Amino acid sequence: MKRSTYRSLLPLTLAGLASCFTASAADASLGVGAKPISGAEAILDGSREMLNAKWTYWEGPGFNSSLPIKWKIVDDPVDPGTCVMTDDRAADGGKYGAADIVTKKAYRDFRLHIEFLIPQPGGNSGVYLQNRYEIQVLDGDRTKHGMGAVINETESPYHAYNGLGKWNAYDLVFRAARFKDGQRIEKALVTMYFNGIKVHTNVPINQVWGGPSSGIDGGNDGG
Repeated sequence: MKRSTYRSLLPLTLAGLASCFTASAADASLGVGAKPISGAEAILDGSREMLNAKWTYWEGPGFNSSLPIKWKIVDDPVDPGTCVMTDDRAADGGKYGAADIVTKKAYRDFRLHIEFLIPQPGGNSGVYLQNRYEIQVLDGDRTKHGMGAVINETESPYHAYNGLGKWNAYDLVFRAARFKDGQRIEKALVTMYFNGIKVHTNVPINQVWGGPSSGIDGGNDGG
């Protein structure tokens, strides 16, 4: 995996639906440098203390690292402060699932703000919702597997990408799938702003894509 850096991760648990999220591109709660909304919980702030307190490794079938988390705290390459860099030697060579991190706390329906910076061409990472559904972070790819795409569900909104060496932001509202008697009765939904531009609106996620190394339900057609 080519390295990426992350800062400012702010989820807010929601009682309502994904469709309740309405905002304009000028909204101060959207985009790079967004201000936390009322009730937001910071779970990543560029510090080792918060990284260790609120995150752990996902020990899936491809896991090849060990605690404590090896991701590095580095100087912010653009602004004052520090950020988290996805630099764990266990994942060298594109070993997916070898050193992925997940929140210790589980979330159901939520709003999420995350900022990321890709320093080199082809940088590849991803934001997993519930460790099931991936929003892609991949420089240079404009396909359904590319930057900002809901993997295999939407085209890449590449036009909203700020490019290499610059901070980018996803603002998402996620509504988890609903189940009854073990059967899915409603699909997961996601709405997303990419750098303040609305690019996905209540996209239904048809299944959990990828193999067993891609999340806790990797390859589960039932969502």
